[in-house]
Amino acid sequence: MAEAGRGHTRWRLILPVLAVPVLVLGFLIVGLFAWALSDEETPRAGAVKKVPCAEALAFGGASAPAHAHVGNCTVQQGIDTAYAAVLRMPREDVRDWLRETYPNAPEARSDASCGALCLDVSHEDGLPAAAGAHVVQVRVEYENAETARVRFSAFTM
Repeated sequence: MAEAGRGHTRWRLILPVLAVPVLVLGFLIVGLFAWALSDEETPRAGAVKKVPCAEALAFGGASAPAHAHVGNCTVQQGIDTAYAAVLRMPREDVRDWLRETYPNAPEARSDASCGALCLDVSHEDGLPAAAGAHVVQVRVEYENAETARVRFSAFTM
């Protein structure tokens, strides 16, 4: 019976010593999950965030066309920065807007692989020096006889 008492005494000393690291580790794990699931004002790297369309277009050296409905503009930042905008505008105005926006760029091409009309511009071939982007891609789809949907992407590499 005396031996059972001594073993019991050892556990009274060992359990508190073992419990402290387990509790600390548990609090750290709970804190990590709470931090990961919290709503932050600033998005994490790589998260897509809505931005004013003027900001998205300006990053690519452009401005909104006169008769365009501009909507759904976003930015995604990580190692690189990528802005995107979707515009709806009269079909007949698309080529003129592209020529005015990027006068030194190659002519927009008609290519079935990228939509009704495509334009890729970099600093080497006509992107304005003031643009923050390294590359701008414009993809145009004709929704009907009057309207074009323009997908505008401006990004760094």
